[in-house]
Amino acid sequence: MRFCFSICLLLTLAVILPVGCGDQTVGNPTIAITLPEAHNTPDGMTVAPDGSIILACPNFNTNKLGNEQPVWLMKITKDDKLEKFFQLPVHPETGKACPLGVAFGPDGNLYVADSQGLGGNTNYKSRLLKITMKEGKPVKCESVVEGLCFSNGVACLGDSVYVCETQLTPKAELPLESGVYKFTIAELTGPKPITIQKDGKDKHLAVKFATTKEGNGAPVGANGLGFAKDGTMYVCNFGHAEILAFPLQANGTFGPQRTIARGGNIRCADGLKVHPVTGKIYLADFFGNAVHEICPKSGKVRTICKSKINNDGSGGQLDKCSEVCIRGNKIYVANIDLPFDGNKYDAPHTISVFELEEAKTPATCPKK
Repeated sequence: MRFCFSICLLLTLAVILPVGCGDQTVGNPTIAITLPEAHNTPDGMTVAPDGSIILACPNFNTNKLGNEQPVWLMKITKDDKLEKFFQLPVHPETGKACPLGVAFGPDGNLYVADSQGLGGNTNYKSRLLKITMKEGKPVKCESVVEGLCFSNGVACLGDSVYVCETQLTPKAELPLESGVYKFTIAELTGPKPITIQKDGKDKHLAVKFATTKEGNGAPVGANGLGFAKDGTMYVCNFGHAEILAFPLQANGTFGPQRTIARGGNIRCADGLKVHPVTGKIYLADFFGNAVHEICPKSGKVRTICKSKINNDGSGGQLDKCSEVCIRGNKIYVANIDLPFDGNKYDAPHTISVFELEEAKTPATCPKK
C-alpha cells in the first residue's frame, strides 16, 4: 500500500538511518504518468474491473508544508492517461483525508484506508472507507470502520476485506505491536460503522506481530498486504525489512507466521503485490529505492528495478517508491518522494513503469 510513518517518527529516522550510497541502476523504468502539483504524492494502487488503475494521492508532501490541496483518488486508464476519479471527503474531526491502501472488494465496491496516523494523528482517528460503485463509477463514500490507529494496506480475500494496522496503540514504542484486521462484506453493509475496540483487543484482529530494534531499527510495523491463490496472507513488516506469511487454515483463521524473506537486498518492506499467475511477490523498497521480486517458495530475492538513491525522479527513475501495481506484463511504481533519508521532495511527481519477463505459468523458483 503504501508508506507508513508518523511525521515525528520519520523525522527521527531521517537522523538515525544512513543515506544509501548505491549508484547501481537495475531494470529500465520509464515514466508512465507525470502527476500535476495538485496530486503530488502518489501511493496506493489497485487494478479496477475495467482494467484501469485507481491511485491514491494523499498530497502529504505539500499539505504538510501548508500548501493544502484537495485529496483525490485518480484513475490511470488502460492507455496510461490520468483522470480524476473521486475526491475524498475529509475526516470530520481532523479536517484531513489520508488515503493509502486501496482495493476492490468482492462486492465490486472500492475500500480505502484513510490513514490519519500518517496524517499526524494516531489517536484512533484512522478509518476504512467504502466507495460505492455503480456501473463503474463512484457514487458515494462512507466510513465503514472507525477507531483504527494507523490503517495502511488493504486487500481482499473471499467475502472479506483485510486492513493492516501499522501500530495498534497511539505511541510508537518498541516493541511495536501491529497486525491485520478482517471484516466481512456483510459486516460492512450495516447501518453504522464498526468501531474498533482499542489496544489490539478487537475480535476482528486476524493476526498480530511485533516489531523490535532489528532490521532498520524502525518501530514501524504492518504495511503492504496481499494474498496467494491458496489464501496465504503476506504482510510487510517495514521495520524488519521482511515479508511474513500466514497460512490460511480450514476454519478461516491464519496459522503461525513464518518469514519468507528478510534483509539482504531489502532495506525496508513497504507496499507489495502478489502476481495473479506466477504467485511471485513484488515489493516496493522505500529506503532501497528499488522493486524486488521474491519467490514465495524459496524466499529468493531478486532486485528487478533499482535507481540511484535520492534522485529527482526524472526519466522514470524510482524516487522513494512506496507501492507497486501489476497490470498485464507491467509493474507500475508509485514514487511517494517523501523528504526523508536524505531525500529531497521535488518535481517531477511520477508513476514509473517497467516490463516484467513473460509470466504465464506458476513460479518455479530456485532454492536459496
